[in-house]
Amino acid sequence: MGMKRLYKSHENKVFCGVIGGLGEYFGVDPVILRVAYVLLTVFTGVMPGLIAYLVVCLVMPKKIREMR
Repeated sequence: MGMKRLYKSHENKVFCGVIGGLGEYFGVDPVILRVAYVLLTVFTGVMPGLIAYLVVCLVMPKKIREMR
């Protein structure tokens, strides 16, 4: 049994797959996470939220698709 890893989502992505990957990792609906992210970004100032998303987009690895 392997360790659970955090990856960008291929199936559930809007822009980069970051929030979809977080939803898959934590077992939460990505729509809820997207709404929370947008509200948090708007209420804390837009630039920090956008910069954080772009950094995570560059750092979070893509999941290698398994061959079937």
